Amino acid sequence: MTDSNPLLRLLNIKQNFGAIEALRGISFDIAPGEVVALLGDNGAGKSTLVKIIAGGLEPSSGSMMFNGEERRFASPKEAKAAGIETVYQDLSLCTNVDVVANFFMGREIVKRYFGIPVLQEAEMFAATEKAISNAGTRIPSLRTNVEHLSGGQRQAIELNRFVHWGGKLVLLDEPFAALGVEQTRRGLEMIKRIAAQGIGVVIITHIMAQAFQVADRIVVIRQGLVAGDVKREDTSPDEVVRMITGEALEGKAQELRPNGPIQKPR
Repeated sequence: MTDSNPLLRLLNIKQNFGAIEALRGISFDIAPGEVVALLGDNGAGKSTLVKIIAGGLEPSSGSMMFNGEERRFASPKEAKAAGIETVYQDLSLCTNVDVVANFFMGREIVKRYFGIPVLQEAEMFAATEKAISNAGTRIPSLRTNVEHLSGGQRQAIELNRFVHWGGKLVLLDEPFAALGVEQTRRGLEMIKRIAAQGIGVVIITHIMAQAFQVADRIVVIRQGLVAGDVKREDTSPDEVVRMITGEALEGKAQELRPNGPIQKPR
């Protein structure tokens, strides 16, 4: 556990799919402004856990505290309204409209004149320009349709939009898998800027270097359980790999055996 008043606290989260135990009791905290790298092999339970946090899946048992209240979100819409956003490789942007339209999607500023609704284009443009500029994102024109932007620029729009609308926790599921080196570098810098504003960040990645570059803490899930929860500076890539593969757990078990490691018969 990281904080007496964490942004997110998971307590013994379990998820069963029939006889299959996808999660067998997950517990850890995320503090405001903290970046947590969620690591583990394929099938370890990472994506299942993210879906539970984001309201896409109801846990079989356990509890979740968010922003000081016990919550169980019935849908992603409910989680988003509370300040939780999930960013996947396939972003939730409309590619056939411009940056401003995407930024205010569903939140358009409208004023009525003689009962007639009029879209406040100039006000929306100014707010989008300020948010994009403050985040250090480079976009040639806010009137460019999103389909003509790079993957990194699209991702920046979604993250900037999340921050602008008061987001508290962002879940990034393999966000840089389809990006190049330079776009990934900018994306990692943006994560640091977001966290500096007091927003919690969870990043799922298979690339160890990314986790060590941006995370404050590393949580490893193996076979539905937390196999490790360590500060980045207190561990190493080799140690994390051992947690992921189970070698660290096996080594610990051997230490506890009264006669040392069990010798296999030749």
